Formats: sequence, structure tokens, C-alpha cells
Amino acid sequence: MNKLKFLFSFLFIIFYSGASFSEIAPSDVVADEYGAVTASLTGIAGDPANGRKVFMNRKQGNCLACHVNSEMSEQTFHGAVGPVLDGVADRWTAAELRGMLVNSKKVFEGTIMPAFYKDSGYNRTLKKFVGKTILKAQQVEDVLAYLQTLKE
Repeated sequence: MNKLKFLFSFLFIIFYSGASFSEIAPSDVVADEYGAVTASLTGIAGDPANGRKVFMNRKQGNCLACHVNSEMSEQTFHGAVGPVLDGVADRWTAAELRGMLVNSKKVFEGTIMPAFYKDSGYNRTLKKFVGKTILKAQQVEDVLAYLQTLKE
């Protein structure tokens, strides 16, 4: 009976205390030689609906500032600086897309796309942004899940 109580206590702690996979810190993200990041940043599957919101949010992902995305035709002012994202899931693997979101400069040297999950190594950073990423780890996974829905 004590083993059963222990098991239930353990399960209660895991499921109700907020314990979960810990997210990978920006400095601990492992990318291959081409910038692809195979491991999830959170261990939790991304939510494409939330990823879509982050993607279009002008204060979060702000992806439309540079990219055209026909799936968001209701949004105005799509940028023309970055590539069109229609069919992006057919052109890149999940690991490659995650790498681009984490730190695009490891994938495309000289790109102006920001590193969304990097918290150091910048020049002239405002104090309020020191040690912070543009997106949280789960938001990166959510945007990735959304991008994977963009197929031809």
C-alpha cells in the first residue's frame, strides 16, 4: 500500500505541480554545421494556432514585416525582404526551420533576419533587453508548428 501511495504522490507532483520538460537555454541549443536544430527547445509539441498568432503579431514574431505569406491574406503590409513563405514546409525540414528561427545567421550568413532565440552576443543592447530572447522557447516551437502547415 505504501508503494501505491508513493506512486500516486509522484504522479500528482509530476502532473499538477507544473513540472515538465525544462526548456533548453539559448546558450545550450545545439545546431549542426548548417544551423539545423534537431532537438525541441521544450519537449512539448508546438501549437500551430498559437504559432500563427505569434507569426503575425507585430510585437512578437513580426514575420510579415519581411515575408509574404498567402495564408494570411487578411493581414496587410506583407514584406518583400525575405523569401515568400508559401510552401516553406516542403522546402525545409523541421530541424532546418527551427534553426532558422533560433538563429538564422547560422543558416544564412549575412541575413538580416533576427535570431529569435538568442540572448547574448549583441552589440549596443538596451539594458531592458540584456539576457532576453525575442521569443520564448515555446513560441519558437509554436511558430515552427505553424510553418510546417505551409505546404504547396
